[in-house]
Amino acid sequence: MPAPPTYSLIATDLDGTLLRDREGVVSARTRSALGRASRAGARHIVVTGRPAPQVRHLLIELEYQGLAVCAQGAQVYDAEAERLLHSVAFDRALAETALGKIEAELGQTFAGVNQDGCEGLMLMEPGFVTPPPALPSVRVGVRDELWAEPITKVLVIHPRMTEDELAHAARTIVGDLVAVVMAGPGAVELQPLGMSKAAGLALAAGRLGASGADTIAFGDMPNDVPMFQWAARGVAMANAHSELKAVADEVTLSNADDGVAVVLERLYA
Repeated sequence: MPAPPTYSLIATDLDGTLLRDREGVVSARTRSALGRASRAGARHIVVTGRPAPQVRHLLIELEYQGLAVCAQGAQVYDAEAERLLHSVAFDRALAETALGKIEAELGQTFAGVNQDGCEGLMLMEPGFVTPPPALPSVRVGVRDELWAEPITKVLVIHPRMTEDELAHAARTIVGDLVAVVMAGPGAVELQPLGMSKAAGLALAAGRLGASGADTIAFGDMPNDVPMFQWAARGVAMANAHSELKAVADEVTLSNADDGVAVVLERLYA
């Protein structure tokens, strides 16, 4: 029987995938498996929906020094140099228009934004609840304050709709204007058309001389679907959303059970 294929690039989501829990812990087993893959010549790229300001300190704690694709692909962050290599801002007038169209059809929603840049804040209007895991944020008085500085994305919640319901409805209403992503419990996100984890990962991989054919990707939410479609192999966690499992090449154990490590141990024995 031929040996299982190995990949020179390992792309992992953070929350619900690489991190064992909401406290931001990577288990000793997963650290060991990543080390084994590194010694075999593979490189690791973090690919997360979190913007760079909300991931910088976590990467330091994890002693991670590679590239990180942040903000659903809008940012490529160099953890070793602690600087952004690439960032795409979301046109604020377009973001406001899209949000208005959604509300015209669905009734009142509540919004937050992630500001652009390494020091950008997360701003939340009254009524918006920070999705888990709880991340640093600033409450503003009125919605107009959300658009005061350049942003990378808008987060939207609806008081009576689930995230799946809101994402489906928003795509129907404004899918020709903006990208609509369901990234996890608590919020649906709006970004520029064409923005995705796959777009950011392709850019980061290119800097390392790698491509989708060299990549194995791990994730747990619908925002990971484009990344799975781009990579040679997509591995969903046992705790993953059904939409992601449907396009995965493999389903591993949950993040709590070191699902990433299980696969890496097999591939880089």
